[in-house]
Amino acid sequence: MAAQSWIDNLKSSKKTALIHDGKRKIHYLFGDGKEMAEEYDLRTDELVVRKWRHKNTLGAQGQWQVEVGEPLVGPVASLDAEMLKENCSNPVFMRKDTKTSFQWRIRNLPHPKDVFHVSVQAPERCIVIKTSNKKYYKKFGIPDLDRNQVPLDSSALTFTHANNTLIVSYKKPKEILTLEQELMKELKKLKATSEGDIDCKTQ
Repeated sequence: MAAQSWIDNLKSSKKTALIHDGKRKIHYLFGDGKEMAEEYDLRTDELVVRKWRHKNTLGAQGQWQVEVGEPLVGPVASLDAEMLKENCSNPVFMRKDTKTSFQWRIRNLPHPKDVFHVSVQAPERCIVIKTSNKKYYKKFGIPDLDRNQVPLDSSALTFTHANNTLIVSYKKPKEILTLEQELMKELKKLKATSEGDIDCKTQ
């Protein structure tokens, strides 16, 4: 039932589609003023980017928050900002899904695989990554499962480590796969422009 209400919410939102640079870009405007932007690979239909924007308490547009894809890097405003930028050797956490799994990549983790412990915390609806040497700790949820009120399953979780990158995968449950297929059918019906800016006033 919850999954149906989320897909209904997506279907009832104002949507604009744009085909550009080998990607299908969709902009959603929801009734509560929230915006979501997604990008799909035209060849594979894989989700490449999903980001959200909310209005703040004064009604002004907030910054885009990335849920799937590379973290946003803001432009360098001055020499001072350049000198204060984050160390490039710090771990970089990002989500990059496949057709069958939610997947997260954490770069710049040089520790051996047997140092990592990755687990599902079902009561808290999150995944926890920690190391036995106490060098890294991360706790994160799966918004897709939360939106559809799908329980977490520890048997769906796997991880691997190569080239200083930890890759955590969570197999998508059938409810999510069905929803994504249904949504893609809807998105392919949208009349998409091939150039110009996305105008969120159109549908």
